[in-house]
Amino acid sequence: MSDSKTPSSKSWRPATRLLHAGLERTEYGETSEALFLTSGFVYENAEQAAKTFTGEISHYQYSRFANPTVAALERRLADLEGAEACVATSTGMGAVSSALLSQVKSGDRVVASRALFGSCHWIVANLLPQYGVETVFVDGGDLAAWDEAFSKPTAAVLLESPSNPMLDVLDLAAIAERAHKAGALVIVDNVFASPLYQKPLELGADVVVYSCTKHIDGQGRVLGGAVLGKEDWIKETLQPFVRNTGNALSPFNAWVMLKGLETLALRVEAMTRNAAAVADYLASAPGIVSVRYPGRKDHPQYDIAQRQMTGGGTMVAFEVEGGQDGAFAFMNALQLIAISNNLGDARSLVTHPATTTHMKIGAEERAKLGISEGAIRFSVGLEDSADLIDDLARGVAALAKG
Repeated sequence: MSDSKTPSSKSWRPATRLLHAGLERTEYGETSEALFLTSGFVYENAEQAAKTFTGEISHYQYSRFANPTVAALERRLADLEGAEACVATSTGMGAVSSALLSQVKSGDRVVASRALFGSCHWIVANLLPQYGVETVFVDGGDLAAWDEAFSKPTAAVLLESPSNPMLDVLDLAAIAERAHKAGALVIVDNVFASPLYQKPLELGADVVVYSCTKHIDGQGRVLGGAVLGKEDWIKETLQPFVRNTGNALSPFNAWVMLKGLETLALRVEAMTRNAAAVADYLASAPGIVSVRYPGRKDHPQYDIAQRQMTGGGTMVAFEVEGGQDGAFAFMNALQLIAISNNLGDARSLVTHPATTTHMKIGAEERAKLGISEGAIRFSVGLEDSADLIDDLARGVAALAKG
């Protein structure tokens, strides 16, 4: 049953949407969203089953196609993002790959920002060409390079902003305008900004993808992804691909993420305050070559970040002296902050991109992205910022020891 006393979500602010948007209670009137752990569904009669498969009536068929708990997550994410529709997937990379593979065919052309997460880079550089799709990488901050790339018809564009791991901020509106003139569908990975701090659809993007593992669950529990966009594209292009290839989110994971959404605003805002504090500390610490944080005025794209983001985010990138040896010494000296390739977690995590998340793209490509051997990606968590700074000071001291 739907709650007739619940007002339209159009009047709600984000924190309220995160708790109430898309809620449909069953006849039992449960407070929390119901968890439907079922693989399939039954029909009252054979005629109902037949009409369900022809689309004459609406009825759940199989949890690979749709599930009430997963649907609740999709409704809430769409409401938060300001999207017409959403499809949840088993992982964040499932979201990226489904968005791309459902859109392109042999002979098409895809343009991507060079600054991508390692697995996203692999899809564009390795997988798509295997299926006859031409792919082009550009420096995301160079609008002239985008102009050149869009001199030919293009089926899709993939970019992320801020980028993983060096937090490049791209002018989404300017890129989307150019891409649309080339006929491209613009796909933006919005994980680092989160749905709270950036709205790519309002800036001209057609599709937004998330790893819901980050921030949305954000507590190290489950994997999941989401693709959001216009209802026609979701229904006609994306859904048939996802349903028939099996990239489905489990109902349990969807339920956990619904619980994660309830505290998303509280967590991300607190993590962002911590990120700003530790970025300021690192910027003045000895042995730190450079710091990148979109909320700091010394970020190379600070003006763009101020224009299209409403917060600096939870991620900090910094470079230490001594290359890989220095980075490893710094990270190994930490006692509170854990070493992990995950991000957007309630716990603070650091990773060395050159030997983990971006290892397989090669040294030459890493150099183009500014990922040095001394670069460290820092996902800032919910700990007390003073404790985080104390721990970072251990890393700084390790650098001084050489």
